[in-house]
Amino acid sequence: MPPTNVSRMPRTLVLLVVIPATVYLALCVALFVFQRALIYYPQPRALGSPESLLTLPVDDALVQVSVRPHAGPNALIYFGGNAEDVSRSLPAFAEAFPDHALYFMHYRGFGGSSGSASEEAIARDAMTLFDKVYADHPQVVVAGRSLGSGVAVRLASVRPATRLLLVTPYNSLEELAARQFRWFPVRWLLKDKFESWRYAPHITVPTRLIAAEYDEVIPAASTQRLYSHFAKGMASMEVISGTGHNSISESPEYFKALGAPD
Repeated sequence: MPPTNVSRMPRTLVLLVVIPATVYLALCVALFVFQRALIYYPQPRALGSPESLLTLPVDDALVQVSVRPHAGPNALIYFGGNAEDVSRSLPAFAEAFPDHALYFMHYRGFGGSSGSASEEAIARDAMTLFDKVYADHPQVVVAGRSLGSGVAVRLASVRPATRLLLVTPYNSLEELAARQFRWFPVRWLLKDKFESWRYAPHITVPTRLIAAEYDEVIPAASTQRLYSHFAKGMASMEVISGTGHNSISESPEYFKALGAPD
């Protein structure tokens, strides 16, 4: 006897549930496996010669650091965005901070550095770099932009920086990812959470947060939440008008906001 429409219905309902669930699970697995490819976009190093590079051995990797040497007590360590070639930012900082030695770290996989980037690997690299710089320069400014703001605030919470500069900073990467992938359990999938809010209360040096008025990547609310986690009087915030996430450094107000010497 051929199956009736009634007998087909349970099977159809099962398929309607199983197929979407299978697809959703596959997407969750893909996000988990390939998540770091969605966070880090390694860039080659465009500027600099071997003489302007410091090679930093850390664990099983060789981390490249673009440098502008300068004798004296002052130094600035810079951590860039997730798709930034930090060597391109070095000349402008060299002009703006003429009395500072400059150290711009290329994350693992970026600018000739070996290895693969991850939050914990970058944190170890940053601490190793700070310790090396601090041995020669006791006054170290730590600066970070976008993704690098999370690196910088974590470093400054455990090392004796003299000042902290955060450009287009966020409260946590987990918060941003949950906004981008709102239908997925980001909290359980994400490995590199960059929870800047955890480290902000431990900062004991003057800190400046610099936001873009029309930042299309980092919501103003995220920056404001991070600001609220600093101890009272420890941090200040400035919003550069007419700028976006990637254009903020093109503003003539950018280096003034960073507190560069006149």
